[in-house]
Amino acid sequence: MITIENVTKEFSGQGKAAYTVALRNISLEIRDQEFVVAVGPSGCGKTTLLNLLAGFEAPTAGKIRFDGKELKGQSSLSSVVFQQPALYPWYNVRDNVALGLRLKNSRSIDWKRVQYFIDMMGLQGFEKYPPYQLSGGMQQRVAIARALIVSPKILLMDEPFGALDAQTRNDMQRFLLELWDTIKATVLFITHDV
Repeated sequence: MITIENVTKEFSGQGKAAYTVALRNISLEIRDQEFVVAVGPSGCGKTTLLNLLAGFEAPTAGKIRFDGKELKGQSSLSSVVFQQPALYPWYNVRDNVALGLRLKNSRSIDWKRVQYFIDMMGLQGFEKYPPYQLSGGMQQRVAIARALIVSPKILLMDEPFGALDAQTRNDMQRFLLELWDTIKATVLFITHDV
């Protein structure tokens, strides 16, 4: 379970503003294997909340707990899918997916597992393609596979389909819901698009 207790996040201000309050006294519980969508306009604090949950930043006040333990920095329980796929252009699909394991300090790469996630994402046959030869939706599926390969308990997604056209975005949203039913992870999905 993710517990957010009276979390406030402030940023140092510029010019006349001493500081900017991005989040104020936010409290929320997200149960295990729940799919939660945070919807709101740009600048309302959605990504700030995700960055706090990812451990990229610390709250100014309040506490965040994963399964009762206070979050202090990045957690091995979570993976993040960003707005842009953030793929290494010099890696092919296979190596970009395997990067998730490398980043989690896996001693050796289980290539059968890598192939399993490539197949799960419908990318079989594209293993040796570099990112620039893939569509935007395919690139985002590589990023999702990279996040999922480490079996995260929590999947944090920051507007991952925002740059896609409407049809591809609808397809990816449907695909993600089907995938969630398979992976049994807690998902926090950030979007400004309903």
